[in-house]
Amino acid sequence: MIDIRIPGFGQVALKHLVLDFNGTLACDGILSDGVLALLVRLSRDLEIHVVTANTHGNAAAACKGLPCRLVVLPEGDQDVSKRDYVRTLGTGRTACIGNGRNDRLMVREAAIGICVIGEEGASAETAVAAHVVCRSAGEALSLLIHTGRLVATLRS
Repeated sequence: MIDIRIPGFGQVALKHLVLDFNGTLACDGILSDGVLALLVRLSRDLEIHVVTANTHGNAAAACKGLPCRLVVLPEGDQDVSKRDYVRTLGTGRTACIGNGRNDRLMVREAAIGICVIGEEGASAETAVAAHVVCRSAGEALSLLIHTGRLVATLRS
């Protein structure tokens, strides 16, 4: 569990982290540098879920050894499927990180929603839905380790 008190934003008690794979944790299906170590660190405090459309078809192989639950979504309404997955975990105790248009609903519903604008870019709708926008998965994951950064960004 990660507890964060953010003045003007509220108290957040995170139990889950839901992540998109391609464009967020990986580029062209290849896990980004440094992500593994950050996920291992975060897995001490959070249950990690990778929920993906599996664009490149290699999410299972790329996530092998990661401390996470991998969920590969069927085609059709993946934005709704991701949002509904977060709802089953509890939106008030879940942080979400994504970049694609199909991530916008889960990012909007999350207690902390983060959009990553990496090498693959990001959907403008997801960026608008997010509480925070980062330049890389490493930056986004580090916010959950160094929570003072979130406080500095989100306080009013």
